[in-house]
Amino acid sequence: MSAAAVPELKRISRVEAMRLGPGWSHSCHAMLYAANPGQLFGRIPMRFSVLMQMRFDGLLGFPGGFVDRRFWSLEDGLNRVLGLGLGCLRLTEADYLSSHLTEGPHRVVAHLYARQLTLEQLHAVEISAVHSRDHGLEVLGLVRVPLYTQKDRVGGFPNFLSNAFISTAKYQLLFALKVLNMMPEEKLAEALAAATEKQKKALEKLLPSSS
Repeated sequence: MSAAAVPELKRISRVEAMRLGPGWSHSCHAMLYAANPGQLFGRIPMRFSVLMQMRFDGLLGFPGGFVDRRFWSLEDGLNRVLGLGLGCLRLTEADYLSSHLTEGPHRVVAHLYARQLTLEQLHAVEISAVHSRDHGLEVLGLVRVPLYTQKDRVGGFPNFLSNAFISTAKYQLLFALKVLNMMPEEKLAEALAAATEKQKKALEKLLPSSS
């Protein structure tokens, strides 16, 4: 993957995804977001607030999980998992955004849903999540994605992208920000390139000197 480009996975339609055979697993996740008119330090526009969560394995991802298609529709399965980790929200087919085939040895199709809330509603989700069944167990807390880049071109979104994400979560974040017109693709690419360069420099510091 080029550091100067936003990565892409194979996108398929919902109908195509439903036709996949029993050898495929389905994961459903939700991106909840709200327009945010606030300013960091009184001068950096917040633009939007997007929720992700810290998982039990130390990786970042969207709320959701695997859905057993033998017993659940995509939405029913997603809402069941959301109820364990958030406790107060139900999504519908109208919130469906995309399906992508994941890379790797496991045959997984990743479905992403997205719903725009008000900032007050988003805050209510954050409060409810603390009281959900899985809080402190499989879910270690919700975080807001910083959708801005500071003057050093690393602080904010680039730093966030240098974290560790589960499976396709980073790609789904970049994809959703692009298709929902929340951030221009060139800005996404710049942030991703800065994050990649930061990770490269960090790795170089850890490696023993060749001299």
